[in-house]
Amino acid sequence: MAKIKLQYTCTHCAAVHNKWAGQCGDCGQWNCLEESVVQAATPAQKSSRFSTYAGDVGGQKIQKLGNVKFQRNIRTSTKIKELDRVLGGGLVTGSVVLIGGDPGIGKSTLMLQVTATMPENIKTLYVTGEESLSQISMRAQRLELAADDLECMAETSVEAIIASALVHKPNLMVIDSIQTLYTENLTSIPGSISQVKECAAQLVRFAKQNNTSIIFVGHVTKEGGIAGPRVLEHMVDTVLYFESDGNSRYRVLRALKNRFGAVNEIGVFAMTEKGVQEVENPSAIFLSEHSEPQPGSVVMVTREGTRPLLVEVQALADQSPLGNPRRLTVGLDHNRLAMLLAVLHNGCQLAIHDHDIFMNVVGGMKVTETAADLAIIMAVVSSFRNRYLPKGTIVFGEVGLTGEIRPVFNGEDRLKEAANHGFTHAIVPKGNIGAWTKGLNIKVTGVDNINQILDYI
Repeated sequence: MAKIKLQYTCTHCAAVHNKWAGQCGDCGQWNCLEESVVQAATPAQKSSRFSTYAGDVGGQKIQKLGNVKFQRNIRTSTKIKELDRVLGGGLVTGSVVLIGGDPGIGKSTLMLQVTATMPENIKTLYVTGEESLSQISMRAQRLELAADDLECMAETSVEAIIASALVHKPNLMVIDSIQTLYTENLTSIPGSISQVKECAAQLVRFAKQNNTSIIFVGHVTKEGGIAGPRVLEHMVDTVLYFESDGNSRYRVLRALKNRFGAVNEIGVFAMTEKGVQEVENPSAIFLSEHSEPQPGSVVMVTREGTRPLLVEVQALADQSPLGNPRRLTVGLDHNRLAMLLAVLHNGCQLAIHDHDIFMNVVGGMKVTETAADLAIIMAVVSSFRNRYLPKGTIVFGEVGLTGEIRPVFNGEDRLKEAANHGFTHAIVPKGNIGAWTKGLNIKVTGVDNINQILDYI
């Protein structure tokens, strides 16, 4: 048996060393060398590879793309509509999904629900490296899941997991979590960069060769990213993040990468005693209930992936006792707010330079698109003037540096979503008004400059 050859790679500068050292000789960082396996080709393999390149029969030949036969993606529904939405319609055969999130947010609970509710013709295998099988059974009973026939395995050796999967031949396999696995080819501890990378590579190779869908549960760092090497996100087909706002019971599942569907798609869940439950009307949780209209409160339509969502943007403008007024945002871009305040001061001559401005998006939602510009400006003016918008008014639009209001994409879907929730008046860019707006049960007012919005406040 050939001896396994190892190399050591610096996690900071990616320099490669033949021996381990406490300090990287290239960048000078300490304790940054991680070992990895180098697969050296034997002379027979080199000869075979050369003959393949030479065009021998049996090798991979160059083909024209039009002559390549392909099979359309075969998707399997998880029976959880919000999860299917984020995945692009369901799990694709042979795909690898990575889901990350803060500790206790509900990743393991969601994965247990997925494996327990899959159709009978889909064989599943739940592999846990963090909990015992008795803990998994206890959770299934607490959630009242019909999981008596669910096949589970408590193992951290990736070789043992693959050997069992070759015998069991599951259609879906859940690995909870990828950071707890180790391979016998490396001597580093589980969770290290080399271990995570090598274990993930072996499992991805197994998934592609055996048409098995695999879901990795991943830990996150204190910065919020997936723990381990960044290449882990490149190796998988789909990357999902489970997010929550503090102690809120609501969870947002967001797709950051998806080779088989739209990115930036979200699914909304609620954590209950029976596990993670779907939220049928996500717009309702992002709108606060006011008996009377309030100054500084504006409702807008944002868009996450293919889904329009109604969110409430709140602003508070208060006289500042400081020489340098504060600009604080929650759920909005701080730099974008500073730019819009400058546009508002220059275009409308509002003396807001001596006021503290606080912005908040209700429900912990994060809004990053420019369609929120008009709602931000109207919320600031509403609080500054102590005036409120009429009840049932919706707003969206992008604001340029010269004060013009630009149209946004998917304006029709945004207006339809507002009309479906009972809104009666919409203030939108003129470019988003067309003949189709006459058929909606909502009054649409078009504006093309920020000076016009003062007439509505």
